[in-house]
Amino acid sequence: MRILIVSDTHRRDGNFRRVLEKTGPIDMLIHLGDTEGSESYFREWVDNDVCVIHVVRGNNDFFSFCDREKEISIGRYRALLTHGHMYGVSLGTEGIKDEARARKVDIVMYGHTHKPHLEYCRDGLVVLNPGSLSYPRQEGRKPSYMLMELDRQGEAHFTICYLEDEARNQELEQMGIWG
Repeated sequence: MRILIVSDTHRRDGNFRRVLEKTGPIDMLIHLGDTEGSESYFREWVDNDVCVIHVVRGNNDFFSFCDREKEISIGRYRALLTHGHMYGVSLGTEGIKDEARARKVDIVMYGHTHKPHLEYCRDGLVVLNPGSLSYPRQEGRKPSYMLMELDRQGEAHFTICYLEDEARNQELEQMGIWG
């Protein structure tokens, strides 16, 4: 099973659409908020009727009908999806970890900070943030997203992915220097 996890696209969807094309068929799409209305196009962009799509509302999704947070199953794992702003993630992850543990989930996914984060806690909790494809804030400011894959034994594997070279190569292609 292949899951694409994104957040904080803020209606600047070019990189998001490139990632959808690049990653190929996915079984699930998770957007952790601040779509600013683009969620109505996700089904069309995924171009896969069997892909499950989960979207939660972020602090900039003022007119969204999406849930503020969701608990879902991914294989044998329970996951909490939230934008994270209600848990103070800009100041640290302790609040969101406490909430995840109280809810007895295996994985907590959040956005809001625009910085990729992947943490494996001693008690088995996985804490992740895919960063932002539109307005990255981490050092180097590379647009980022995350892939979660379940292997044949049902074990989850997470990869933080970056668009660093692709955007530059595309720019060079347009200038006639590359490709």
